[in-house]
Amino acid sequence: MNTPHRVDVALGDRSYPIHIGAGLLAQAGALIKPHLKGGKALVIADATVERLHGATLTKALNDAGIAHAVTSFPAGEPSKSLTTADVLWQACAANKIDRSGAIIALGGGVSGDLAGYVAACWMRGITFIQVPTTLLAMVDSSVGGKTGVNSAAGKNLIGAFKQPSCVVIDPLLIATMDKREYRAGLAEVLKYGVIKDPAFFAWQEAHAEALANGEPAAVAHAVAESCRIKAWYVAEDETEQGVRAHLNYGHTFGHALERETKYTQYLHGEAVGIGMRMAADLAQRLGMLTDATLISRQDALLQRFGLPTSHPTTDAAALAKVLTGHCTLDKKVAAGRMRFVVPTTLGQVVTSEINDSRKVEEAFRSALGKH
Repeated sequence: MNTPHRVDVALGDRSYPIHIGAGLLAQAGALIKPHLKGGKALVIADATVERLHGATLTKALNDAGIAHAVTSFPAGEPSKSLTTADVLWQACAANKIDRSGAIIALGGGVSGDLAGYVAACWMRGITFIQVPTTLLAMVDSSVGGKTGVNSAAGKNLIGAFKQPSCVVIDPLLIATMDKREYRAGLAEVLKYGVIKDPAFFAWQEAHAEALANGEPAAVAHAVAESCRIKAWYVAEDETEQGVRAHLNYGHTFGHALERETKYTQYLHGEAVGIGMRMAADLAQRLGMLTDATLISRQDALLQRFGLPTSHPTTDAAALAKVLTGHCTLDKKVAAGRMRFVVPTTLGQVVTSEINDSRKVEEAFRSALGKH
């Protein structure tokens, strides 16, 4: 994809564009300016991203005549907290960000979720712009308005829906990513094929090595297709009352694993990849999976992307019980019943309420204790 591509998220008078194209970071100011209200903007980035890309964005904003300040926070999931959010609200105050101002998130999923929550709460909501720099953020978290922070009780339990006014994606930024972080993002790309688009899944199978190696043309196509699918779900069900929940495929299992390992052993995409393995196994155990090849094809693609499909443990039965307990605190629980997104065939998933915790434990065990 050599020419910039645009995907629109159709939300009536809150619709917004996703601009995708090589080199767009240097043009971000011109793309962002029409969506601002004239006040000062605050760029929020983690310290690593600010060092890598802050100067390019600052120049682009200056070129477009956008008054702004930049603030950063320590990189990593532990910063996705109310403590960090309060530091950023104090930065809003210090930089006199008012209701005509904006928050610009520059970075990966942590930066976007955190900055978006800051924007949703500051003065009861100000303009929010996303400039994602990681694959996971480009294909998933920068689109759709989910923002928030973690708490001791679980991941993303504190948050708000805050749609961005514009998303600017420059796939060339992926070249600066840590290889492991990049590959973790491929789990979300794979997810779109399983839940919605068998042709996109088959394309990924045909281009797995190119994607795993971060080849620009393959990455650009994967980002554009992922955004197209994500935009459809957001337009259909903005606040996740129905089909948008399908985007959580693998996430309920994955979040439980992340919580148990204290968010330190796995990157989010790695945990989701293992979670997709568990969700497919649950579908099979419930008799809902009609596609006999889905599990093997999904496993094979995860492995070709360099992602784990199991979690090592010396006591799978005991750990499965603990992990199942974590699922009862997941946001997708309804009336005390656990809900899981499970596939029925490639390209189709359903949300299923599970009353039998033993089935969930067995699904967890399917990917525990293997090396």
